[in-house]
Amino acid sequence: MGFFDRFTAKKPAPASPPAPGPAPTSPAEPVPTPAAPVASAVGTKARLATARERIEARDLPGALAIYEEVLGVAGDRADVLVAISGDLGSHGHVAEIVELIAPRYDADRHGPATGLNLLQAYLALRNADAAQHVLDILFALNRPELEDRLHGFSNAIAELLAAPMAGAPAAGAPGDAAKIGLITISKPIWFYGLEPLADQILPPKEGRLRRLAFAQLALPGHGEKSAAAANVQPEDELGRLSRALPLWFAETFYFSPLYAPVAAVGLITPPEGGNRYVTFGAEWTTDNLRQLVETHEGGLDYIVSGALRVTAGDYEIVLRVWEVKGFRERKTFTARWTPSTAETALAQLHGQVRAFMEWSPASASFAYTIPAQPRPWIDTLGAALGLFLVEKGVLPKEQIAAVGPDLKNLADRGAASEASALAFLTFRARAARLGFDASIEPPLARSPLVNEARKVVG
Repeated sequence: MGFFDRFTAKKPAPASPPAPGPAPTSPAEPVPTPAAPVASAVGTKARLATARERIEARDLPGALAIYEEVLGVAGDRADVLVAISGDLGSHGHVAEIVELIAPRYDADRHGPATGLNLLQAYLALRNADAAQHVLDILFALNRPELEDRLHGFSNAIAELLAAPMAGAPAAGAPGDAAKIGLITISKPIWFYGLEPLADQILPPKEGRLRRLAFAQLALPGHGEKSAAAANVQPEDELGRLSRALPLWFAETFYFSPLYAPVAAVGLITPPEGGNRYVTFGAEWTTDNLRQLVETHEGGLDYIVSGALRVTAGDYEIVLRVWEVKGFRERKTFTARWTPSTAETALAQLHGQVRAFMEWSPASASFAYTIPAQPRPWIDTLGAALGLFLVEKGVLPKEQIAAVGPDLKNLADRGAASEASALAFLTFRARAARLGFDASIEPPLARSPLVNEARKVVG
């Protein structure tokens, strides 16, 4: 991943995802060259560091003033251009990259790194013509190691030209535009309704916790229900997966003494009112990640975003771990599976994320266990989310899948573990309150906690 993610800056669901592949990051130590007659290498480095501090303090005008000063004396240095474009891009200021860097960029003198950052800026701004021009220049460098990434950008430009407004908010006056918002789920979704048993179910949280968010996954190429979708439709399998996988990871990290996790789910409010699930057509940009941080009380330390694709029954997921300070991508995880290999692939992915994030189980009376069969449990979480949002009045019934089959599936798994039993009990109680047929009494996992939960939910 380069400095920009895959959807348009300040728009949660643009038409086409920019191409995969990272742009080289700006060097931590800019290479001094003799090409700066006025500003010394040390002085330039110090001024760039000061500008970066200004950006992090949200003083963009102050940072731009420093950049203008540095460019005035060292604007032909490749390391300066890549550092400035990188710092601006990592903080979502793509228009400023075009303003400052584009007039100075020469591919033969400055190399491909700045060009890739500039190309991504044009894509984020949806300027296909300018992006194509930069892409042609980069292809002309004849760098074999860049060809795959450049072809990816070529595909992204083609998609942008083919559907320039797909996934954008509905046209019209600003007051008539569709609005996208995020709901954060801070506890295991099946816990809601069992609040009187919090001390018996939830682990204690003490000390300085790592604040972690798992963002709803993007579904590139699955944009029929984009932000501009006109019809209310129930969720499908991929839409549910895009929300349930973050719920699964957030739930797991809740049962760790180190983390305070949330899952972030997107909803859209169309001009005519009412909320709907939203499908993100491309991965979250750093600007989108920043919006999540700014709207989360207390801020965040890490965000995990990503994308999910399916082609002819083959599934592929990409997860990206972002460190919020500086919005640096720390790690990328990928997994592929078919319906027959889903359990193994998802379990391995889950284990890799836990290992990288140094997850450890919490000490609590309720012993959380990683499900032996992840795929059914993920579906349980997706079903529980939909019914929870309907009961809260956030989502209409028409947006969720049929409750009857979900209730039966939860009942069939109710004996697998305490968590499965608790999930069934809260789901059934919620379904009954909403007027659905919930007259089913399956065998559940036997434990004092499950018995107490039966009394709580009624």
